[in-house]
Amino acid sequence: MRLFLGFILLTGMVQSVEAQRLLNLDSCRALALRNNKQLSMSRVKQDIAANVRKSARTKYLPHISALGGYEYTSKEVSILNDDQKAALSGLGTNLAGKIATQVGPYAQILPSALQQQLGQDLQQFAGMLNVGGQRVVDAFRTDTRNMFAGAVMLTQPVFMGGAIIALNKMADAGEQLAANSAEAQRQSTLYNIDQAYWQVVSLRHKQKLAEGYLNLVKKLDGDVQKMIREGVATRSEGLSVSVKVNEAEMALVQVNDGLTLSKMLLCQLCGIPVNEQVTLTDEETDNLVAVESVPEVNMQSVVENRPELKMLQNVVDMSKQTTNILKAGNLPMVALTGGYLVSNPNVLNGFERKFKGMWNVGVLVRVPIWNWGDVAYKVRASKGATTLATLQREEAIEKIELQVNQSAFKVNEANKRLELALKSTERADENLRTANLGFREGVISMTTVMEAQTAWLQAQSQKIDAEIGVKLSQVNLQKALGTLRY
Repeated sequence: MRLFLGFILLTGMVQSVEAQRLLNLDSCRALALRNNKQLSMSRVKQDIAANVRKSARTKYLPHISALGGYEYTSKEVSILNDDQKAALSGLGTNLAGKIATQVGPYAQILPSALQQQLGQDLQQFAGMLNVGGQRVVDAFRTDTRNMFAGAVMLTQPVFMGGAIIALNKMADAGEQLAANSAEAQRQSTLYNIDQAYWQVVSLRHKQKLAEGYLNLVKKLDGDVQKMIREGVATRSEGLSVSVKVNEAEMALVQVNDGLTLSKMLLCQLCGIPVNEQVTLTDEETDNLVAVESVPEVNMQSVVENRPELKMLQNVVDMSKQTTNILKAGNLPMVALTGGYLVSNPNVLNGFERKFKGMWNVGVLVRVPIWNWGDVAYKVRASKGATTLATLQREEAIEKIELQVNQSAFKVNEANKRLELALKSTERADENLRTANLGFREGVISMTTVMEAQTAWLQAQSQKIDAEIGVKLSQVNLQKALGTLRY
């Protein structure tokens, strides 16, 4: 039974160890970059900008379009009027009547047989002319009540006033803007993950410090309780130590809660479940950093590295191209056209109820003459927007220069604090060792020991804060310089 319980306990311990995920700063950065939703959106925006650029390139190429349609009308188009139709349809009858009127007096002298034959021939001739006239009327009929038409058109821009070139330059700047925005978001993600990582490390070290301090005051409390029982210490002194024990326990609870919440934030930034148990490699490191020199600041390289300044420059470039597109509204535009047109009925061989068509080529020229200054006003407004964007970029450069200098100053300040904290820690350790030794020998009071413990706690806490401060100040400087990389 004991063997079975031991096996279960061992299995649980192994599972607990396996459940702990060990992370270092690089792995946290990798997880954050892979799982950050803002970075995923930035990548989508880059794809959108790339497709917009490809779309702008197609404006240089010829475009082909097809058009088709059908129309029914209640009446057809007539080339001949009603009088002309009547005249042509009765052409033989009218002509025969005029001939009979002119020839009638002379036909009286002819024999009756010849008169009868002449009348028959005249009627036959009139009938033939009537039929011929009706054919002419039918031939002129358009039959346009049911009309079908279709066309395939090709348009090749030749000169659009520079609008197409400006549009493509704007698309290029838009793609660069999306890339710089993604880089800015990437650096922001790295900055946030570094802040969260070192916050967890700081709280873990303070947790160990709080546990060590709690053990110190508990040991002192145990010694004092023995002294009270032996009659060499008062109950008031024992209560004073008990108060310190309670304060140490409360401080440990606060640190534990803060550490739990900080790890939840770190997990959220890494894209892993917030309740997952993680352990950081720097949690058990005694000396986190050493004093480092501040790199030389070159503002030219800062301007080239900061994605925010690149984005502002992209905005300036896009604003300039917007001005060029607006200027094209006052310039002539030339395009070549060509295509094939088909219709039914067609007029290529009279009006035929057949589909027939023809090729065509041409040149289209558009010349703006007068628009009441509309384009000029728009160009002025666009130039004003360009000037505004330029001023915003210059202001951003000044602010970033101040940020860089402040960050460099804070790194130096953090290094000095670390040096002082290390010295204070050495003195506090020696002071605590001496106080404990004197207390055991009975030459130092309990109050002096508690003061030494408090000074030791404060010195150790300041050392942790100084170490983390150096790390965070270095991260701030890298972000200000635009060199925060992974």
